Amino acid sequence: MLPGVYYARKKNGEPYYRASITYLNKHISLGSYSTELKAHRAYKLARRILDNPSGYRIDNYPSPCPLSFHKWVVLINVRDNKIYIKNPIYIKKHYFLYYIDMDNVLKFDAEDLFYYARHKILKRGGHLFTSEYGMQVNILSRYGIKNYAVCGRDYVFVNRDNTDFRYSNIEIINRYNGVTKIFKKGLPYYQSKIHINGDYIIGIYTTEEEAAIAYNKAANLLKDKGLNKNYSLNYIEGMDEITYASMYQRIRISKRLRELII
Repeated sequence: MLPGVYYARKKNGEPYYRASITYLNKHISLGSYSTELKAHRAYKLARRILDNPSGYRIDNYPSPCPLSFHKWVVLINVRDNKIYIKNPIYIKKHYFLYYIDMDNVLKFDAEDLFYYARHKILKRGGHLFTSEYGMQVNILSRYGIKNYAVCGRDYVFVNRDNTDFRYSNIEIINRYNGVTKIFKKGLPYYQSKIHINGDYIIGIYTTEEEAAIAYNKAANLLKDKGLNKNYSLNYIEGMDEITYASMYQRIRISKRLRELII
């Protein structure tokens, strides 16, 4: 076998060739190939990348190339940062880049490195998610952003770069289901709405928590009247049961919605 090449067979008995390279005592898989020569070419290119810091950069990925772009990023990162990560990550000083592909690069805080080193990001239908225990998990959930949230309404990217997922760049506007921040005479208020056959305004409140509890109260009242639409109730983090119950009893909902419920 040529250097860096290993012979293997698929389950159906068909032969193929695996390429790999060892660097910093780490065994790095380079991919599978239909011929020994193709696998060897991948190995030789990997060797040149690791031995030549100035000649190979992420932004000069050639086409065609015996290495996938994913492996290209992995090799350049381990060469420059001396840390082997299986996912296509390149580490900077205070943050890191995650390459979905050549044209889609995400930016994250360094504190998220351990998570994304172990969880591959996938993109489908414009949504970014990881897989945990066989379930798709939207990466926005790590910031407390709900699946139903709308960018520009419920949260914003402060610098307007929707590929920058550093915590300082994500501002959550509406944290709770059915709650929207509005302004009246320049002052912030929180409007609570619920969908029945169309949207019904529950009320306008001075705090986000009041609006969220008003939504819960309206959903519970509708359920008691036999209208169960599987409303997702809001959980108010940091609020004890006594405070919640007191606020729940005190909060009023709109006359129009009360008449509908009655």
